[in-house]
Amino acid sequence: MLIDIITLFPEMFGGPFGDSIIKRAVDNEILKIRLTQLRDFAFDKHRQVDDSPFGGGSGMVLKPEPMYRAVRAVLSDEENLTRRIIITDPAGNKFNQAKAKELAGFDRLIFICGHYEGFDARIYDLADELISIGDYVLTGGELPTMVIVDAVARMLPNVLGSAESATTDSFFNGILSYPQYTRPREFEGKIVPEVLLSGNHAEIRKWREEQALKITRMRRPDLLNS
Repeated sequence: MLIDIITLFPEMFGGPFGDSIIKRAVDNEILKIRLTQLRDFAFDKHRQVDDSPFGGGSGMVLKPEPMYRAVRAVLSDEENLTRRIIITDPAGNKFNQAKAKELAGFDRLIFICGHYEGFDARIYDLADELISIGDYVLTGGELPTMVIVDAVARMLPNVLGSAESATTDSFFNGILSYPQYTRPREFEGKIVPEVLLSGNHAEIRKWREEQALKITRMRRPDLLNS
């Protein structure tokens, strides 16, 4: 999968994408991430990409011209790939595991990261979809983009160490995950459930399904209602 990210702050992605699963996916050429600096597509020597809003108001608004130039430049190497252009925005559809699986089916994702007081409204015409990661305010679109990329990458074949890892994640099947245990068998009076030590895989699978439903019912009953 190819992921393009248009941003004013490409350096923000170094840490999250420079370690762990994302780094391994890039190193193994399962995932390719390209960062595009929006200021490179400004028209003036000051590389200005924002301006004050018409009608007055506080803050600055991202201008349409640099963003259109940036998106067109990113798409100039299009090779008949299935793609989705995404703006992370409070007005977007709420991101969830089902959306992560859907996005993992595309060959290419392009993220447009906002900042300041938002976009000139004409920029939204570039996007195929708006996505929100929650009902709260962040400084820009970079952090939501990192979250979405991480979740999507886990859905790609061969990214995780085990093919089963993604299918046992919370939300993969619409509910929370079951509790996990490892050595020692007893810790401060708390003992690993005997069924996990039985070697009976059918019973273990049944126990895990029951526990996943129990935890979901207790902590996130809304998931069962939906």
